[in-house]
Amino acid sequence: MEDNSSCSSVVTGLSQVSFLQRTLERLSSTQCLKVNTEEAATVAVIALQRYLSEQTQGQQPDSYSYDVTVTDGVWRAKCYVHPGLNHLVHTNILRTGTDISITQCSFVYNERRLRHGYICIEKLRCGVERSALLPAINDVNSLPMLVKHGMERSVELQSNVPLQVSRKHYLSLWHNEDPEGDIWTSGSHSSDTVLDVSKITLLSSLESCFRNTWKPLPLLVKIIHKSRLRYYGKFGLKIDYPYQAYFEVADQSGTMSLVLWNELCPEFYQRLSVGTVLYIQNYTLKQSYSNRSHPQMDHHRMKTFNSVEICLNPRNPTSIITVLSPKSVLPQWGLPEVSYQFITRSELDKLSNNSGCDVIGLVTFVGRVERVKSKGNKGPEKFWTHRWIHAVDGTSDRPFILEVFSSSQPEVFSHICPMTYLVCTQMRVCQVEGSLPYLTSSCETETFITGYHKGQPYVSDPRVKSFIQWTKTLKDNVVLQKTAVGGHYCYPRPPLKFTQSMADSSAHVPLVAAADLKKELETLQYREHKKVAIQGQIASVRYMKNPKTTESGGTDEKEVPDVSTDVCEQAEPDAHNHPSTAEQILVASLTAETTSARGRKRKILTRRLKDTEEGQQQEEEESDSGSEDAQDVECGRQLQNQNSDIISWESSSWPKQRQEMSEHLCQGGLYRDSVSRRFTFDQKNVLLQRSNLQPTRWTPELSSDTIPPVVFPGYYQVTILGINKQIAVDAAYFPVVSSDEPRAVGLPQDPHGNTMLSCLSSGFLSPLSDTANHSESTLPQPEEVLGTASELEDTHVVCILDLCHLGGDEVEVLINKVYRVTEVSLD
Repeated sequence: MEDNSSCSSVVTGLSQVSFLQRTLERLSSTQCLKVNTEEAATVAVIALQRYLSEQTQGQQPDSYSYDVTVTDGVWRAKCYVHPGLNHLVHTNILRTGTDISITQCSFVYNERRLRHGYICIEKLRCGVERSALLPAINDVNSLPMLVKHGMERSVELQSNVPLQVSRKHYLSLWHNEDPEGDIWTSGSHSSDTVLDVSKITLLSSLESCFRNTWKPLPLLVKIIHKSRLRYYGKFGLKIDYPYQAYFEVADQSGTMSLVLWNELCPEFYQRLSVGTVLYIQNYTLKQSYSNRSHPQMDHHRMKTFNSVEICLNPRNPTSIITVLSPKSVLPQWGLPEVSYQFITRSELDKLSNNSGCDVIGLVTFVGRVERVKSKGNKGPEKFWTHRWIHAVDGTSDRPFILEVFSSSQPEVFSHICPMTYLVCTQMRVCQVEGSLPYLTSSCETETFITGYHKGQPYVSDPRVKSFIQWTKTLKDNVVLQKTAVGGHYCYPRPPLKFTQSMADSSAHVPLVAAADLKKELETLQYREHKKVAIQGQIASVRYMKNPKTTESGGTDEKEVPDVSTDVCEQAEPDAHNHPSTAEQILVASLTAETTSARGRKRKILTRRLKDTEEGQQQEEEESDSGSEDAQDVECGRQLQNQNSDIISWESSSWPKQRQEMSEHLCQGGLYRDSVSRRFTFDQKNVLLQRSNLQPTRWTPELSSDTIPPVVFPGYYQVTILGINKQIAVDAAYFPVVSSDEPRAVGLPQDPHGNTMLSCLSSGFLSPLSDTANHSESTLPQPEEVLGTASELEDTHVVCILDLCHLGGDEVEVLINKVYRVTEVSLD
């Protein structure tokens, strides 16, 4: 154990009482505490919460802070995560439902607040996939919260607010648009107050009042559109609840925008719905903000007043908002009915690009939730979360293809699943050349699923009633055969020709250097999706047969080296798993490298030349001796080939190029979360848990039997050598083979010769099989496809890659499309 005058080590036997309690006691007499590896007790992570950091000297202006709540089975303790460990959260290594060992911590007093302080975790070791401690605890929430003596009255330590006292609320863990925490009021809380409507003003008169000092009279309006929340917090902003939400409201004279500001958002946002009637007093008017989106409202056939907007503020003046109960709303008030513009799937192809519409459909496919970094954001780093959905309505043999972004309705967004009735309002049409049109969310989109339709104004719409009648003709077992959840999904397909714009680099998929691709892989965050292009040549292709995926995450102890504030080291695979020899060498070299190198950044898996040569030689020896089948690598769940006889091709120049290049990025391969699974009602909760983002609070992980993939005969592992032949990258390519797959929808299916290059270019094997119509095409065998790979020899190509961080050390690198150089142009 290290000697340090300011540190004290925990004595043996601490965990026999309570590791957390004894640790807190020891921190009373020392500046920081180091715990011996042999003596460190395991604690389980039960909550992980995010908020905007306090501005401190030397801190990056776009950072967030994290509080983690842990338990040793006796106490709970809310601790502050040292900023140097934030990357563990960004990559979902430090997450709820796992065990960690705290190896260094300190106690931090707040110098501006009496009797307030907290434990700061400075170093830790990450545990296994699932916690071994949590299953033994009957009720985590019943455990007492550990607080330092004398600080029992600290609100921050006892309640759901950040430890950093300058922040008053938590944010959603993975993005900023969802309500998070107990401060957000839900429920109706409507009033049956009798109103004197003779003393109100109409919206049509507000524009003339704007420039006058005359105080406007109360308003009586109905909400006809609602936007998602906007969080605008940033360093230096002296506002406790920096939120904003737009509503479109209407009375008998027309419509106008209304803005809910700051503290009023937690109080009212979830109480205000489309169709709600409001009596508003003490509002202000301001000139409308021009640089914002607006809902499409032509179908309302009402006059729109765009020059001013109504502002509701928590102070100066304090707005008074009365939410009226539906039974107290009188017809003589003349408030308009909420109207919609529902379309059927058969009508979609005729709509112009960017048209607005509402849709209802039966969900058949739900993709995993992914994150996209907001471009051009001047404030703190910001992500959007979205998922792809297919829904049918019986008017076409093609589904709606929906790109649904989070709409500040987390309880709905996270529970969208096949066999539910889905309503999406204010969607926008995206017409794409060469692909089927799809619909994407707008700022005013709201989503509703089965269980949330009651009381919504659209239930009386004729199109909705017609859809409900159609669903009564369906049989569940027939529809279930066409359902799927999760897996890689990207739409629309890249165009037939790759165009690099010299004037606007943001308009197309960026063409990146191989070194930049490495940086992209290193900086990718959890479930972040990026699309990039890289030019070079295909050096080798290996076909990996369909593995037997082990669906249950193991609970065996798997120790990870200390993770300090400046280094993150990866776990070794379990001894009873059998990765390829090259991977064994890779993991061994990586572990040795990281355990001896404090202060280095998190590194993506890279394979050095020596490792590659040794791995190849040993793999050949194993193949000759007929070694046993390789198994899945449980620590990464990377899908491996089952048989030792590997079907492969490599360029004749690859052995020499491999010796001369400097680095090989080995992300290639498929993971469990890369493949769509068939939906069943029995496994509904398991599938939802996997396809959603890691939750901020622990809930018991659901175990399951093996859930079969929709269709997955195998995949190709492709090695792409950069144009300068210095860096190579492995990427997985798994072609669409059946029309049953979600990825087949909207895929151009022009016949091709099933050569290796034509498959990589088209994305599918021709022709697709169709089990629904009992059309089982004879697809080419991998040996046949690889038999044509010689045309790749020294061929200059541009590869479109989909990158997605799946959590931990799983970074998905998939080939979307390969272009010949003759299919590339400059714009």
